[in-house]
Amino acid sequence: MASPVQPRQTLSTPGVTILSGMDGQIPAGLPVSAAPLAAHEKPGYRMCSYVKTFIKTDAGHIPIITSLLGKADLFSTFYVRCGINRHQYTVAPGLYGIGEPDKTSDVLVTANFKLTFDHLRKALAHVNAWILVLDTNGVNVWCAAGKGTFSTRELVTRIKTTSLDKIVDHKRVIVPQLGATGVSAKDVKTQSGFRVVYGPIRANDIPVFLQNHRIADKQMRQITFSLYERFILTPVEIQMALKPSLIAIIALFILSGFGPGIFSFSGAWERGVLAVYALVAGIISGAIATPVLLPFIPSRAFALKGIIVGSIFAVLVLLPMANTINGIAGGLALFLFSVTISSYLAMNFTGATPFTSPSGVEHEMKQYIPVQLACLAISTGLWIYAAF
Repeated sequence: MASPVQPRQTLSTPGVTILSGMDGQIPAGLPVSAAPLAAHEKPGYRMCSYVKTFIKTDAGHIPIITSLLGKADLFSTFYVRCGINRHQYTVAPGLYGIGEPDKTSDVLVTANFKLTFDHLRKALAHVNAWILVLDTNGVNVWCAAGKGTFSTRELVTRIKTTSLDKIVDHKRVIVPQLGATGVSAKDVKTQSGFRVVYGPIRANDIPVFLQNHRIADKQMRQITFSLYERFILTPVEIQMALKPSLIAIIALFILSGFGPGIFSFSGAWERGVLAVYALVAGIISGAIATPVLLPFIPSRAFALKGIIVGSIFAVLVLLPMANTINGIAGGLALFLFSVTISSYLAMNFTGATPFTSPSGVEHEMKQYIPVQLACLAISTGLWIYAAF
């Protein structure tokens, strides 16, 4: 099944990727042998690097994957963490095996976002299991469950299309706890005959979960948001802010040129540089400092957290430049602008944390976006006024 988000390197069959510019489906009857994987390749197709071999089952040949992440996996993970090609980082939906799975092995359900897929296979280094990958359009389990792509319908469809009942003797699939909002265990049972067991939140807990006869302890059910987990989200936010920031910088230089002589190029440069400093302070404050310091900042509202940290950063950046800023109006304009940027970027983290609920996120946005827009308008007016 072709992924709609990666047309030039579409993953149509588990374990095999179509080379750029090639169309069609994988020929049936892929052989299993001890020969190098290159022997399994067909014209126009390339074996995925994480595939070790193939295993023959009653439902056909299933790719067996490795738990080791290669250099290509590590480099691409770095790129995705920085927000590069993150919407095209997918694996083919379908069934995979890891270790030496058989008819008694557990079936673990996951999303086709490759970063999620890699986390799972890395955690299963000493486990024999089947991995059922759902088509979530390259979105992780938690977000896909909220969007409706990690769903009962998709799970039932994938169970049937992979002929899972021919591959395992039991009627059981293990769904990540974070995918529970999208999957109804009752409906899956009714429509497919398979029973849903909700697994732990973290992939690293799966081996112990399986050893405990698929029973999760309290710790496995608790979401964490540690310093490291908060910090690794910041590169994506920085990357997402780059393009709007470049547009904002151009607008700031143009806006800074308005004055008594209608427009001054020297004024555009001198005042524009000050405005860019305020912009950078807001970005660092909202996209890095606020999420890293999240638990220690007062208030539950992320936008207000961004205002608090942004105010501190704005003062630290603007005070050394006080003599070059055009009066109180100019200083207040830069302060409001920087704090607004910080507040807006900090609010982006509401959907990436366990701190808030969907209704809480919606309420916060309705409450603070008008405030942010008002502050932006006031700072713009003050910045133009300060030039006269």
